[in-house]
Amino acid sequence: MHLQRVQVPDFRVLKDVDITFEKNFNPRVFPLGSQNGGGKSTLLQLIFVLLHCSTNPERIPALKNLLSGFDMLAVTNERILAIIDIWDGEKIVQLEFFACTDSYIKEILKDDSEEKNKLSFSIFSELETVRNQISQFQNQEKDLKGIIEQFEIRNSETTPSGKFPEHLKTRLYNLGIEFEAINVDFLDPDSLSKIEKGAKTQLFNQHKKIRERADTLLYLINELIEYLKLISTEYITVYSTDDMTSENYALLCRVKNLNIDIARQFLNELSNKIFLAAPSTQIFLFLPKKIRKSLFSNGTSYLSSLIDMGKKLIGFYTYEFLAVDILIKSFMDARDKDFKEALTTGEYGNNYKRLLRDIDFLMYDKQVNLTTDFTSITFKTNRFNDSCEFLPEDLSHGEIKRLNTYIWLRYISAEDSIILMDEVEIALHPDWQYQIVSDLVEWSPSNQYILATHSYELCQALTPSHVKVLEPKLTERRID
Repeated sequence: MHLQRVQVPDFRVLKDVDITFEKNFNPRVFPLGSQNGGGKSTLLQLIFVLLHCSTNPERIPALKNLLSGFDMLAVTNERILAIIDIWDGEKIVQLEFFACTDSYIKEILKDDSEEKNKLSFSIFSELETVRNQISQFQNQEKDLKGIIEQFEIRNSETTPSGKFPEHLKTRLYNLGIEFEAINVDFLDPDSLSKIEKGAKTQLFNQHKKIRERADTLLYLINELIEYLKLISTEYITVYSTDDMTSENYALLCRVKNLNIDIARQFLNELSNKIFLAAPSTQIFLFLPKKIRKSLFSNGTSYLSSLIDMGKKLIGFYTYEFLAVDILIKSFMDARDKDFKEALTTGEYGNNYKRLLRDIDFLMYDKQVNLTTDFTSITFKTNRFNDSCEFLPEDLSHGEIKRLNTYIWLRYISAEDSIILMDEVEIALHPDWQYQIVSDLVEWSPSNQYILATHSYELCQALTPSHVKVLEPKLTERRID
């Protein structure tokens, strides 16, 4: 995969962005520069979230957080968020992400007034609500059983009072059951079974209506999705522009130069080929607005939320923490590969030695050591003619970052991917900043790299044509 071009008309600080990343450039490493606050990080996050989250239900909340505040600026049926061109190895596929309201449906169904009145984007939110209701059915049935059992126990322990307790009526009402609608004579010896039967019937009918509504909504949604496919468009999600309003906007994706019947499959594959690396102190737009604000007041809460979101965004990575467990696993995998080669060829492979050599080379004057039980690692150096041992936490920020990036690219990210890296040069010595380009190409040569950076040394390692710049958009000076 190769990100060939990205266009962003108007999103936050990004205005009239149009950048091409030429697929025939060698190496496929593109520094992205701008002034401070010029939108480099915003652009990388926008690309990542759109491509990584659009078809995965678990990641949709991250996409909705990003879209907060993106509304319709004028009386129009749609507003373009971003146009992304992807080279899939054979052709360029264009993905045009845009927001719209129900007026867009009326426009595409202008010749079918009957369908126009039935379909709206609100049915997606309604279906989600109905499905949440259905998920509570089993609990409601248990609650009803508990209410009946409590009434039965009460009657067995005391003289029947001839009426149903008010607190149990309230619990029935909370389940949507009207006790007054159950005609029962408490002098009837079968009154308990009749109450149980009447309550269960009401609950069953209520559940039946909800299931029928879910079926109707699902039918309408499939119908709307098919209408959208007729104009080569994929539904992504509905969203609201703030926390107070209903989800009255929809994000769609217009697909060009690709059969719409395989568009979702393409988007799914693409979502596994896009990765973002950034410092954890960055403001991430895929977090809820409240959490983003907490970075300036409660850093612990922010970091905790970032870690939780990172578990869903498997293509997201932060530089700061040395992934010791992944490093140990990489050694174990190398050991296992060597053993398999011994079984098939009679000779042990060199995977373990090669990994050890690569990491030793990365660390310059430090050698990595793995305990015999494969539970921990240490580093040794003979810098002062004396053998000194270091724990992972004793490494410098730059050493941790370089080693982390190596492990991430070699053992976590997929090949032939689009790698977005924000502030990759931070904590690296100027020599390492210059070298990072050749490092990336050596560590994972099949990938494309887009590096948001302020590093002159990094840019010097490439031709001027490789370096892409977000031009500052200056406001017109006012004369009062």
